[in-house]
Amino acid sequence: MTPDVEGFFDEGTNTVSYVVSDPATGKAAVIDAVLNYDAAAGRTSHEHADRLISHVRTHGLEVEWVLETHVHADHLSAAPVIREALGGKLGIGHFITEVQSVFGPVFGVDKGFPTDGSQFDVLFLDGDKVPLGNIEGRVIHTPGHTPACVTYLFGDAAFVGDTIFMPDYGSARCDFPGGDAATLYRSIQKLFALPPETRLFLCHDYKAPGRNEFVWETTVGEQRQRNVHVHEGVSEEEFVAMRMARDETLSMPALILPAVQVNMRGGKLPPPEGGVSYLKIPLNRF
Repeated sequence: MTPDVEGFFDEGTNTVSYVVSDPATGKAAVIDAVLNYDAAAGRTSHEHADRLISHVRTHGLEVEWVLETHVHADHLSAAPVIREALGGKLGIGHFITEVQSVFGPVFGVDKGFPTDGSQFDVLFLDGDKVPLGNIEGRVIHTPGHTPACVTYLFGDAAFVGDTIFMPDYGSARCDFPGGDAATLYRSIQKLFALPPETRLFLCHDYKAPGRNEFVWETTVGEQRQRNVHVHEGVSEEEFVAMRMARDETLSMPALILPAVQVNMRGGKLPPPEGGVSYLKIPLNRF
């Protein structure tokens, strides 16, 4: 079955959020919603989330799910904004607990901060079903970029998070805590095992050299043939060597410290102190 998919690109973070829906019933899921964040001013706003909300309301959709493909390091999640406006259960991969166990102490969160994923309604394991109207969605655990990464497959549409990028750009970094290049290679092979016509919807695009427009949809067949990092014929050993060498040249994402401490809370800002929420920046830790 073919779901309707609408992508919403946030150029400030190079992130794509999605509204995916069952055309027969109007049931919908919102995936990887972005909260606008002005780091210089310490100010959040909802312009991007409002675009998703407007689309859902204009098309008469009913949101059943608000989904995260992983704990993002490049933007703050707008999941609470979406849920307040539209409802829906908040879901993420089960191994969010590993991310929380690593980063909870780093950010000096309150001693009672739970690392059991209880900030989310549903923690998905590989193979779990995600019903969306008449479409039976499925979760594919695709770690490597982070241990909690999952792909959501609805009909012929797979939402892959940061597992893979456009064929001319390649693959995701693996140098975050819990990341692993060999694991990412095997996760990509899971995606390559899907039918070649399966549509892949990516969480980011950065305009590969020579390309002048942002794009975020490709297919399994196209990736198998043309991905510059991991097309068919590239061995695991070759991929790991390439990925490790490339990762050594990358700097930290600009918003990783604000983003992770918010996103591991399900998008909720830290508890207010004297009526104000504060993001904590650990000095000389990374």
